[in-house]
Amino acid sequence: MRIFVFESQTRQGLHAFAGDIAGTRLPDRAGPWRLVSGSPPGASLPHGIPRRMIERAIGTAGFQMWRLKPEAAQA
Repeated sequence: MRIFVFESQTRQGLHAFAGDIAGTRLPDRAGPWRLVSGSPPGASLPHGIPRRMIERAIGTAGFQMWRLKPEAAQA
């Protein structure tokens, strides 16, 4: 599965993984969302987040959100 990484433009440090390049299933309440990157099947994901966990969440909910710690968000 190709996974796309998005960041919220209204909530600092909030990111999400989605299975489609448009992020159609991302929650509106945290949007708008900006596409940051894409990850081909089998590639590592940011911050060592387990790919299997992300793929399961995308299959179930259509997305998986994650947040950077405040000190990491400023770096």
